Amino acid sequence: MDNTCSSCKPHCWFGLLLIIIAGGFYLTGKVIEQRDFSPMTIAVEATGKAAAAPDIAVVSFGVQTGRQSTAQQAMKLLGEKMDGIIAAVKLQGIEDKDISTDSFSLQPEYDWKEGQQIPRGFQAMQSLHVKVRDLDKIGDLLSGVTSEGVNQVGGVDFTMDDPEMLQAAAREKAIQKAEAKAKLLADQLGRNIKRLKGFSEGGGYLPAMDYRKANVMMESVGGGGAPLPSVAVPAGEQEINVSVSLIYELE
Repeated sequence: MDNTCSSCKPHCWFGLLLIIIAGGFYLTGKVIEQRDFSPMTIAVEATGKAAAAPDIAVVSFGVQTGRQSTAQQAMKLLGEKMDGIIAAVKLQGIEDKDISTDSFSLQPEYDWKEGQQIPRGFQAMQSLHVKVRDLDKIGDLLSGVTSEGVNQVGGVDFTMDDPEMLQAAAREKAIQKAEAKAKLLADQLGRNIKRLKGFSEGGGYLPAMDYRKANVMMESVGGGGAPLPSVAVPAGEQEINVSVSLIYELE
């Protein structure tokens, strides 16, 4: 039996050696395969900015009637004032589509006496949002509506009617910066850029330039008296920021 085992040993060792060699080739192939399907990638980010002058202003203003004896009197006075205010708005060439009601209310008025509420009448209020497309007319608009009874000015918000062109310009600058950053990084790694594998974008929102002075009372200077002098309302510029993230495969 010992002679039989001794005679088989060379064959056993040879078979074992073949198995080890085959296993080595298999593992090497797996490593190569893994490298082929897991290429090196880099991710770069950049932000682009673009600025332009706004071409739209949204002006907010309204009127309070003050205390009136009855609800009917308050509503009648409010209607008369709003008719004159809207006529003054249209006198500046503003169309109906650009005039909208922001708020409307009719409220009872009370006095307090010895811890009790005493009804004293009613007050009505209405405010408008007016979109102004000719920014040079903002001052004349405010002057005209105050002469018709406006005694509250909510503010002036500047914006752009179509911000997509400005957004596209900011995006283009961001992509150019990201591409340059990726090229530099690839050179530093001793690699070449093979292809773009991913893209994402953020930002691109147009911030409102708000000159808002909430509930600025103008009753003592407006309210149907002499019109206020026209004032300059500078629009300045608006800026859009767009951030991009690019993923590149290297070779």
